[in-house]
Amino acid sequence: MNLPEKYMQRMRAALSDYSEYAAIFEKEPYKAVRANTLKVSPSEFSRVAPFPLEGGVPWAENGFYISDERPGRSPLHDAGVFYVQEPSAMCAVPLLQIGKGDRILDLCSAPGGKGTQIAELLQGTGVVLMNEKIPDRAKILSRNVERLGIRNAVVTNEDPETLAAAFPAYFDKILVDAPCSGEGMFRKEPAAIENWSEENVAMCAARQDNILRCAAAMLRGGGRLVYSTCTFSPEEDEEAVGRFLKSHPEFILERQEKLYPHRVRGEGHFAAVLVKEGEGRGAVRRHWRKADKRLVNLYRAFERDFLKTPLEGDFIAFGETLYLVPEELFSLETLRVLRAGVCLGEHVKGRFEPDHALAMSVKTSDALCAEELSDRVNAYLKGEELSAQSAGRGYCLCTYMGFPLGLGKASGGALKNRLPKGLRKF
Repeated sequence: MNLPEKYMQRMRAALSDYSEYAAIFEKEPYKAVRANTLKVSPSEFSRVAPFPLEGGVPWAENGFYISDERPGRSPLHDAGVFYVQEPSAMCAVPLLQIGKGDRILDLCSAPGGKGTQIAELLQGTGVVLMNEKIPDRAKILSRNVERLGIRNAVVTNEDPETLAAAFPAYFDKILVDAPCSGEGMFRKEPAAIENWSEENVAMCAARQDNILRCAAAMLRGGGRLVYSTCTFSPEEDEEAVGRFLKSHPEFILERQEKLYPHRVRGEGHFAAVLVKEGEGRGAVRRHWRKADKRLVNLYRAFERDFLKTPLEGDFIAFGETLYLVPEELFSLETLRVLRAGVCLGEHVKGRFEPDHALAMSVKTSDALCAEELSDRVNAYLKGEELSAQSAGRGYCLCTYMGFPLGLGKASGGALKNRLPKGLRKF
């Protein structure tokens, strides 16, 4: 692997064990998955994992090393039972010290590895706002939130300045996993090598300064800000923290750490914990699109035939589409929102049609009717109609190994496939 000469000069100056670092490029990068604890415990995942697990990731109790080249082929991936994530990338979120009911912002969230990790630690309490500025990446983020069955997330497609104006001193915890020069990912993503230059490092550093400035304005007094990158560049790591502290004296540096791929079982990563002095939270308007009783009652009538226990939360509506959102959700009025809570479904010609997101957000034990697919799972994922073996009539959860994959509608012994076309495998 050919590394830029200027980059190698910088690393030689930074590392006394540079030769060990250089040698890692002759080895394969480490791979890992994270068990989605909204659906499965780490111990249960160890039993059902569709590939060998090769030890735990030391900084994430639900992270596991694997060697499987294509873990996403398993239907358990479609079911949101696990998330494929580079092991070092799991180190930043635990530094937030997430507590029950926290309001958390993941400012640069796509594709969603860290944001979904935050949601797992919240365990359905509080709210996590996952933001991504680039529209196509925001769509990927939204799909991952749906796949993992997260109920208490909002996904937005905004620039940091817009969010800073909307959420003054609002969040308890903020993660800034900043866009960077990607030096820590050279072994895993060779394309990052081609884009590297000292000019790009400087450009990234300037962008990071602006993102951190916006993040600081959104953190309440006493809150925690974790800044992370996947690069080794001092300009983007320690020096970025230094510049931030110089312009924001209300923050103190609690700790910072850099992971190198020749010293840990993972790629390169940097993380710093910054704590804001003071106390108190700014006021933010609550959401305003309260759903009318007609639409809620239509859903509740469907729910009585679908779930054993009613879902709790606030209902909001956009047109005839109903959403279940966290209580005391902030206003969405001025934001570009891709996902708010769980899309329950919509009113169609006098009946309620459930959404795929509803199926992904519940457990099989919650459902009144479930159809275990077993060896029919590939046919379901292709969008084929199946025979109903246990479902009677109406909507049911379609499951694999006991985990929801989507919806089916039973009628006359047939099970009509309700998996969205965009999720089908051909």
